[in-house]
Amino acid sequence: MRSFILSVSLIALAAPASAQAPNRGNADLQANCAGDALAFCAGIDPNSPQMDACFKKNMSRMSPNCRRAIDAYEKGGGK
Repeated sequence: MRSFILSVSLIALAAPASAQAPNRGNADLQANCAGDALAFCAGIDPNSPQMDACFKKNMSRMSPNCRRAIDAYEKGGGK
């Protein structure tokens, strides 16, 4: 899986305005995975390899909508 956890521009939704917003992901991922990112990976830098690892570790626990958004993102070439 590419550093798909693309992650988590999702956390950008919950990050303070002063934090640098990640440049990965898309609107569908942000909308569908923000809650999962907060639930399973809170406190992890969204642009880090640790966030990627957290998503991979918790993929089976992610919501169906988040998993679908990730699958669609990856099938679309990650753009």
